[in-house]
Amino acid sequence: MVERGWVVRRSAALCVGTVVAALASLAPGAAQASAEAGAVHGPQPRVHRHADGGSEPATPLAPAARVSNATPVVPDPGEAAVLGEEHARAHAQRRRATTGAEDYPQAKRTSGLAALALSQARTNARLPAARFGRFTEFFPSPDFGVHAALLPTGKVLLFSFERVEVNPTKETGPTDRIGRTNAGRAFLWDPSRGTGPPAFKKVEPPTVLMPDGLYAPRPAPFFCAGHAYLPNGMVGVFGGNTGGKGGSGAKLSFVFDPWTETWFRNQDMADGRWYPSVVTGADGRQIIMSGQSERGTGTPTPVVERFPALRHPVPWRPYDVPVGLASERLRVDAPFRNDYPHLFSLRDGMVYGLGRDADQQWLFDPVKETRSDLPRRPADFRGYGSAVPLPAGLRGPDSVLVLGGDPRDPNTYRLSGGRWTTEQPRAFGRTQDDTLILPDGTLLTVNGALDTRDYGYGPFNPKADLKYRQIELRAADGRWRLGPAQRLPRGYHSNALVLPDGRVMVTGDELQQIANDSDIGDEMDGSIELYEPPYLHQGGGRPALDRVPAGELGYGKEFEVASTTAAAVARAVLLAPSTVTHAVNTSQRHLQLAVTARTGARSAKAVGTIGLRTPPSAADAPPGYYLLFLLDGKGVPSTGKWVKLGGR
Repeated sequence: MVERGWVVRRSAALCVGTVVAALASLAPGAAQASAEAGAVHGPQPRVHRHADGGSEPATPLAPAARVSNATPVVPDPGEAAVLGEEHARAHAQRRRATTGAEDYPQAKRTSGLAALALSQARTNARLPAARFGRFTEFFPSPDFGVHAALLPTGKVLLFSFERVEVNPTKETGPTDRIGRTNAGRAFLWDPSRGTGPPAFKKVEPPTVLMPDGLYAPRPAPFFCAGHAYLPNGMVGVFGGNTGGKGGSGAKLSFVFDPWTETWFRNQDMADGRWYPSVVTGADGRQIIMSGQSERGTGTPTPVVERFPALRHPVPWRPYDVPVGLASERLRVDAPFRNDYPHLFSLRDGMVYGLGRDADQQWLFDPVKETRSDLPRRPADFRGYGSAVPLPAGLRGPDSVLVLGGDPRDPNTYRLSGGRWTTEQPRAFGRTQDDTLILPDGTLLTVNGALDTRDYGYGPFNPKADLKYRQIELRAADGRWRLGPAQRLPRGYHSNALVLPDGRVMVTGDELQQIANDSDIGDEMDGSIELYEPPYLHQGGGRPALDRVPAGELGYGKEFEVASTTAAAVARAVLLAPSTVTHAVNTSQRHLQLAVTARTGARSAKAVGTIGLRTPPSAADAPPGYYLLFLLDGKGVPSTGKWVKLGGR
């Protein structure tokens, strides 16, 4: 059944990921092997030379060498009869990769993880949780977590690639592979089910035939794509890796439906993109920029696209499923020299494109489809570092703080009112970091490294400088302080996001995860660590948020929430969920809500009400799902509950 261009409700026949039996008969062909151990996964930045003779990474580097005509992976006939050929082939590939474990034995992994746990405990013992927070659980995950997204169901979507190597001194990902071994994978983690294997569910991406000359069916290689939320809570995912040419851009376009936990495929984009950025605008449509083109690493595309195209309605309701929809090319271009620019839709309705090159800072008007220059950033070239739109009270953000990306520069840089200022520095410079806005409006930096795949002792060396494992916290006055150490060092491909209960989930960095895997032979390749911010260690109870409206909330409208601790509530805030990869998080947003009325509870069991007012416009807060938190006078938040903005 089709309504207004949407597929309404689903059936098995609609699943784009259905494998056509006839495709399985195609010969797998020869797959290109990955680069030698010294090569780096993904496009790397250009090299800028300094007057002092130093240098930093610049144009993306192609792999140093390749080995062609690798032996095809042949599935075990018995397994194929029971599991199906593709599933059996995946098992065979995993066994092949695991046979290389003798190059980096299990005992080395086990002792490495034990040493990290010991150093973490010693470092954190002197740091009181009420001031610095505390790392708690550390547990295996079936996915590397190259990409992560908090869904409005409370579950977390994780996706990445099938590993092709288990030696952490070599490249794990299938960057330069073509054929079946260049494949993606995806899982859901349900925090309500705990931390064991039953808490994870595989949600395999659609099977595709990539234009790589082999056309072998495999789960879509959408790793190193870009993504953002649609107003109906679905995640739009754009691009990926076709394979070869040092990594080449795919034209893939998908949405993940959190309500049915299903992937759906849309029409291909106009250009291939590997390492693109995506942001949701005030109208609920997604703007897609940059990424290495299908011509290979070193060829970023200037084409800007919008999804869905204006001729299609915006996916609004949970049952509006984009299937087969097209994106469209905008009249404006975005000639970023380097990939994964930071994109933000701020309260003026404009999209701010902050490139990694200091001279590529642009303002885009998505309605007029124009681009204008922003001032040059005061800092030089910056690699993968984080950026956050700073909280601005009752209105949407109007300034951005840029952090990290240069291990020599601890400063932070703020763009506000069309000008840059140098803000308070962190303890030291780091790249590959993730900075989050917490419910109380403070900032948290986790993860980081000296450089891509380098934690202080050279690339592809799992040994790490302890300092990169320490978090940093930014208080309301803008000052930073070092905090406790996380278990694993996590740099390239690391991620973090805030959970509805106020804890922080930390994951990612396949090199460190396989170097410290407690059982490299099982199917739990990744790991997750949980951090409890200081506000969870202030003593006493947390505010209660007992009930929120079930329907959509219009802009500038009053609504009520129920709370048994209404009298103790000092403020209410909205926190946008995170979808993050490669230190790029375009969805973050923190807004305070005006308190318009309050009825206190007469007893501990009685329920009071709090009247609140939503943000004034979609430019302040783009339509979609947000976590609502109530906070007491000490900044302790309730557990968040989902509300949807943008009533129509």
